[in-house]
Amino acid sequence: MKVAIIGQGYVGLTISKFAAEHYSVVGFEKNQNLANALNSGISHIEGIESSDLARLIEGGRYIATTNAADIAGSDVVIIAVPTPLTKDRKPDLAYLEAACQTIGENLRTSALIINESTSFPGTVRNLIKPLIEKHSKGVVEHLYAVSPERVDPGRTDWNQTNTPRLYAGLTSEASEAARSFYSNFCKELVEVSSPEVAESAKLFENTFRQVNIALVNEFAQITHALGISVYETLDAAATKPYGFMKFMPSAGVGGHCIPVDPSYLAHTAAGVGVPATFIERANEVNLEMAKYVVDRVKADNGGSLDGKSVQVVGVAYKPNVADVRETPAEPLIEELKKAGAVVNWSDDLVANWMGKSSTPLGGADIAVVVTLHAVTDASAVLKSAPYVFDTTGKVFGAQSL
Repeated sequence: MKVAIIGQGYVGLTISKFAAEHYSVVGFEKNQNLANALNSGISHIEGIESSDLARLIEGGRYIATTNAADIAGSDVVIIAVPTPLTKDRKPDLAYLEAACQTIGENLRTSALIINESTSFPGTVRNLIKPLIEKHSKGVVEHLYAVSPERVDPGRTDWNQTNTPRLYAGLTSEASEAARSFYSNFCKELVEVSSPEVAESAKLFENTFRQVNIALVNEFAQITHALGISVYETLDAAATKPYGFMKFMPSAGVGGHCIPVDPSYLAHTAAGVGVPATFIERANEVNLEMAKYVVDRVKADNGGSLDGKSVQVVGVAYKPNVADVRETPAEPLIEELKKAGAVVNWSDDLVANWMGKSSTPLGGADIAVVVTLHAVTDASAVLKSAPYVFDTTGKVFGAQSL
């Protein structure tokens, strides 16, 4: 069986690796440099070993390509492209639309089309299917299904094999075809009644996290005003063995899911006339954390950061990965610059970002910790500047949320 996977980023390469253990996989990727690296057996994704990639290439199980014609003859095509937000935080479907065009123009035999890209309910039914049919000009009919990705970059305990996988087809035949495809490398398959249920479930999973992170970020501000430790208070609450789930405060949220998916759900809610008040407020709270942190740092440093050197420690969106998508470090740095600070950053896993390079730890008047990797010495961070503000709760002795 030939499988084509559109997009070879965090989601696409991950599914490519697991699928290639059982099928012949073509990974379509528009970035020629990335495709060349993949074909040389070089993985850019945490959790995907270059040795495994090289083994699959040598065995003829995997190849990356920038030639869209190479997807021809595929039995299964998986869409795994980014679905980011526009500058005004609305759904940006440009990558998804381009993927549909690629499929429609190059796939001339019937196939199962599965969308793994996160998007709003109705995407498969009302966007993907019509677009592919438009670009294929009615030459062939396909089966359509959705199985939202649940990739957590850098995580090793949950993967494509043991993470329960939701799926649903537009028809019963498509659902059965999706089950047959995934059953070779996924242990637990959960069929739902429609693609819209699966699409909505994925959005709600991350909206749940967004709302609760916003809640604890707001709570951190309350406890600070009360003069008590948010961390001690959360530990105390967590002693209750039922009815409580511990979330930790932070500089905001980042990554490809939590800052993005709730906005897709809010967009859907607006379309059906339902006010998404919790979702919108959660977005606001988390986006405002950058200003709150900078205001705290200013207050602790004579009320002004004008001309002071500030080093941001950790610009990846989460610990132990080099992923900077939607990182909360970005709005924080913007707020620091607005306050007149001279800003640089240091990250043990991120070498280059936004046209700048990581700088050695230390040498600044102020350090603000956004992300603390396991390889980063917390004691060294504490000693790196006369004043250290920690948003992670892991640099003991620093000022913190």
